Amino acid sequence: MMRTPDGHGGLELSRFLAPAVVADHRNAPVNALGYLRVMFAVDDLDETLTRLGRYGAQLVGEVVRYEDAYRLCYIRGPEGLLIGLAEELG
Repeated sequence: MMRTPDGHGGLELSRFLAPAVVADHRNAPVNALGYLRVMFAVDDLDETLTRLGRYGAQLVGEVVRYEDAYRLCYIRGPEGLLIGLAEELG
């Protein structure tokens, strides 16, 4: 994770070794090789999911907890694009 100097933004680079490339990105798993997605930090994951659900966003899988650091999930938005949401804990 890289943070911007002002502390308000960050960039995380990810690399998955498997599974193989999927030709149709609209139904690809979140770790599909070469698949493009974007992740946003949110203050309240549950409220964000409720709000975006009104616009047709669909939860992919489930909300997960990464140690005591984050609650994370993916939603599928317009045109099947994957959008990650992360709520920092603590």
